[in-house]
Amino acid sequence: MIKDDIYFMKQALKRAKNAEKYGEVPIGAVIVKDGKIIASGRNMRELKRNALHHAEIVAIDRACKKLNAWRLIGCTLYVTMEPCPMCAGAIVNSRIERVVFGCYDKKAGAMGSVFDISEYPLNHKYEISGGVLEEECAKILSDFFLKLRQKQKGQKNEN
Repeated sequence: MIKDDIYFMKQALKRAKNAEKYGEVPIGAVIVKDGKIIASGRNMRELKRNALHHAEIVAIDRACKKLNAWRLIGCTLYVTMEPCPMCAGAIVNSRIERVVFGCYDKKAGAMGSVFDISEYPLNHKYEISGGVLEEECAKILSDFFLKLRQKQKGQKNEN
């Protein structure tokens, strides 16, 4: 782990908390180049009514626009939860050099939990660091889903 990993993961957590304010699953991401955040994203699937709007995809799209390039050479992606297969594919295709994630996703993680995309003979390999601020990243998700279940249970009891 690099010293700045904690700082940038905290920035991704801020985006996750912002997503939660809008009723989104609280996942946030930032993309860093040369020690500076060049783009960020949060889950926006509910807002945009689009399954593609994961935090990583939003951040990658914004970084490509910022750099006016589809290759994100020299960039590191920080995301609060292990990327899913769709996002892992976008990371490969955008040529991001390093991925740092918080908590593991035992249901859909594509960087070691369910499978590891880096084990396949793809045209791009990137460095993976998982478990950075894992407890904080997992807690925001578990708290969100606990509140959601309680809300749904309350609505069910009213009917």
